[in-house]
Amino acid sequence: MTTDVLTPEQRHLNMTRIQGKDTKPELTVRRVLHASGLRYRLQVRALPGKPDLVFPKYKAVLFVHGCFWHRHLCPLFKWPKSRQEFWQQKLGRNAERDAEVETRLLKTGWRVLTVWECALKGKGRITEVELANRARAWLEGSESTGAISGDYTSNS
Repeated sequence: MTTDVLTPEQRHLNMTRIQGKDTKPELTVRRVLHASGLRYRLQVRALPGKPDLVFPKYKAVLFVHGCFWHRHLCPLFKWPKSRQEFWQQKLGRNAERDAEVETRLLKTGWRVLTVWECALKGKGRITEVELANRARAWLEGSESTGAISGDYTSNS
C-alpha cells in the first residue's frame, strides 16, 4: 500500500472543493445542448437523484457523470493506490445509488440519459456537434436509457 502524498488536512481541503453541481463537464453539456436548440430545466429537486438536466417535453432526464466518481470503466478511471478499501466502498456505493435512482426514475415514467466525462475530455472525446447529435437522437427516440461516452474504439 502506498501512502498519500498529502497530509490529512490538505486532502480534506481538496475534497471539500469538489462540486456537486455546475461542474465544468456539466456546464459544457448545458452550453452545447442549449446552442443546439434543446431546452431543459436544471436540477429538479422533486425528481429522484436531482438530475442535472430535465427535458419535460421528452419526459427525459440527463445526468453528467464524472468517470472517477461514478466508476465508469474507461481509460479516465483509475483506482486510487491508497486507501483502496475505502475507495472501493465509496465508489461502489455511488454506483449502487446511480442504479437505484435510475430504477426509481424509470418506474415513474422518466427516461434516463447519462453523459460520461470521457465524452468531453481525453483522447476519446467526441466533438460538441457529435454530443449534440447523439443527445438529440436519444431524446427524440424511444429508448428508456442511454449513455454517451468517449469513443475509444478507434484509439486502440
